[in-house]
Amino acid sequence: MSLAERHPVYYSGVGKPCNQDDRNSEAMAMKLEGEFIIPEAKLTQYLLVLRKEDDKSKFLAQAGFTLANADDLRQAILLLVQTCEAVSDRQNKYGIYYQVEGPLIGPGGTLAVVTVWIERTADGKYQFVTLKPKR
Repeated sequence: MSLAERHPVYYSGVGKPCNQDDRNSEAMAMKLEGEFIIPEAKLTQYLLVLRKEDDKSKFLAQAGFTLANADDLRQAILLLVQTCEAVSDRQNKYGIYYQVEGPLIGPGGTLAVVTVWIERTADGKYQFVTLKPKR
């Protein structure tokens, strides 16, 4: 069963999946549009691997994400960035960083997360940087 079949409200536009209530009211929220890049290594060699420090694999496992279904994680991250609004965070010579928070829908549940993206100066593409639990 696909993510769209499991959670049609997020795909139909009927629901309001993104929680923007905690955002700084001065920050301008916007939808990111364009090409999104999620490096395979970011999923399979970092987020879904048990680490001594800054481990995220146990958190992601709560929603059913494992190395065996890394593509489900990729699709869930893409759904989040395409559904929720982004807020500009900072800028450096490499690009503009954005935070996108909302639900990360997994095969076994949903997690509240903040994702970080960079709009690369070199080509204007959006590259996934990391994900963390929403506090």
